[in-house]
Amino acid sequence: MSLLKLASLTCIALALGACQSMSEPKPLAFTPDASEQVKAGCNGEDCPLVNIETVHFASDPQLDALIEQRLLKMTVNSPDDKLAPTLSAYREQFLRTADARNSMYLQAKVREQHDDLVIIELISYLDTGGAHGMPGRGFINWSRKDHKELTLQDMLLPGQEKAFWGAAKVAHNSWLINSRLGNDPQFVKTWPFQQTPNVALLKDAVVLKYDVYSIAPYSEGNVELVIPYSRLNGIVKPEWIPGRG
Repeated sequence: MSLLKLASLTCIALALGACQSMSEPKPLAFTPDASEQVKAGCNGEDCPLVNIETVHFASDPQLDALIEQRLLKMTVNSPDDKLAPTLSAYREQFLRTADARNSMYLQAKVREQHDDLVIIELISYLDTGGAHGMPGRGFINWSRKDHKELTLQDMLLPGQEKAFWGAAKVAHNSWLINSRLGNDPQFVKTWPFQQTPNVALLKDAVVLKYDVYSIAPYSEGNVELVIPYSRLNGIVKPEWIPGRG
């Protein structure tokens, strides 16, 4: 191979590498923050407690504030509940009034970072001492470029919401088949497909997360449906499909 040809190939490789690095931004740095606190003066396994695991983005205070706000909203479990101003205030309020065996777990974790997006998964679990606790789930699709959380309308091309939920229903049918729950006509009748506000633009597929008792009984947990991007051409805006933005 001539030196000229070798130099040309090297330049091409370097150019491709530069393009790749430009299309894959450096992940946004974050700091984990975990704490667990029990009710003051209480000893034993039945003491009320609050466990909070979250993440902080020092370089993006808007995202940082949104994560705390969304976690706080997950603490509202009845019309009478008032939203605490901070997670610290919520923890103090919960422990002050909690009975034995009551506990709350709150978590925000980075599910993925790709292209322009940071995907945060939100998790809650309230235990009031009964047979089982009540879990909650949510997502934040954060656009680093626009400095905002994406709504479903932001993700979809105009007029494509019906098509999106049609693709979601196909994913639901696949879940029924793979889990063999679709073999039970009574289950299909009792637990029909529904929409969910929990949508995540992951790198390999769009994921929908469901609260318990929405499309399945508690024993099935938080059902997750997966829609490949190949089924969402002409539905999701190209800039939100990995590799096309």
